Amino acid sequence: MTSDGNATWPGEAVFCADCGARLKRALLYSRERGVCPDCGRIDFRSPSVAVAVVLRDPEGRILMVKRGPGSSRSGLWSIPAGYMDYGEDVREAGAREVLEETGLVVQVGDPIFVATNFHDPLKVSVCIWFSGRVVGGRLEAGSDAVDTGWFALDDMPDLAFDTDADLFRQIR
Repeated sequence: MTSDGNATWPGEAVFCADCGARLKRALLYSRERGVCPDCGRIDFRSPSVAVAVVLRDPEGRILMVKRGPGSSRSGLWSIPAGYMDYGEDVREAGAREVLEETGLVVQVGDPIFVATNFHDPLKVSVCIWFSGRVVGGRLEAGSDAVDTGWFALDDMPDLAFDTDADLFRQIR
């Protein structure tokens, strides 16, 4: 938001969530933030948390999902991933997302990569990629995925997110 009250990031608050007054910009804690001139509330905008689970087959290929209509980056491929629900454990969120998108039941292991996603300026997220192991289910596209496939690191399809490519460079 600029000093005249206009947002600088898409979706940034213009009005106070507590009292409804128009926010003013002020330099606080080393960056500009919205501050309510009436009640003093400081608008701290937090990123969402997303989780992804990297599954590998015996040949070392990685399971990817093709994103369906209505999802961001439709038609492109990504590691099974999604946003955490409030009150949900991070590993449970990863297992839920894999089940919803692939039909597979997984055991979620250790974190292997963390990055900030800026692909959607309305919903900046911090994503945690975990290792995972298939323990059940049947592979089939579901929820916001329209296809699934196992891909070698040197033969990836068109990726939806630069951060998946960053991960692949790290694990080569």
